[in-house]
Amino acid sequence: MKITLTVNDQVYTRECAPSKNLLHFLREDIGLTGTKEGCGAGECGACTVIMDGKAVNACLVLAAEANGAQIRTVEGEAKDGILSPLQQKFMEHHAVQCGFCTPGMLMSLRELLERNAKPGEHEIKQAIEGNFCRCTGYQQIIEAVLDLTGQLEHKGELRHV
Repeated sequence: MKITLTVNDQVYTRECAPSKNLLHFLREDIGLTGTKEGCGAGECGACTVIMDGKAVNACLVLAAEANGAQIRTVEGEAKDGILSPLQQKFMEHHAVQCGFCTPGMLMSLRELLERNAKPGEHEIKQAIEGNFCRCTGYQQIIEAVLDLTGQLEHKGELRHV
C-alpha cells in the first residue's frame, strides 16, 4: 500500500507492507535511524516519536495508521547541526551515557514541554515513566529539564515546585 506522512517537516510517500510498523518504516524506508528499537513491544520507550502532537511508541503503530500524520523524530531536534536547547541541557547534565534511550527520552520530554513549558519534577517523571534507562538513574535527565525551564538552582539542588 502507498502511504504519505510528514516527518520532521518533510513529506514522504512510500510503498509499504500493511504489517510494517512505524518504527521500521522510519528506519528502513526513509533512513531515519535515530529512533531505536529496544523491546519491540511498547515497554521500553526507546522508539518514542511524536505523532500528531502525542508521544507514541513507534513499534506499536502501524505505518498505515500514520498515513497522513505529522511525525517528529529525534532527527528533528537539532537544526543546521546545532543541538536543541533540550539536547544541550542533556549534554550539560550528563543525562546521556550509552545513549540508547536518549532519542525516546528526548521525544517524550519534547511532547511534555510543548504541553507545559514549565513542568514540575513530578510531571517530568510522569512524562518519562515509559522510557527505560539503564545508565543514568534518571536524576540527570530530570535536572536537565528543570535547568532548561529555569527551575534548577545553580548549586545543583532542586527547587521544590
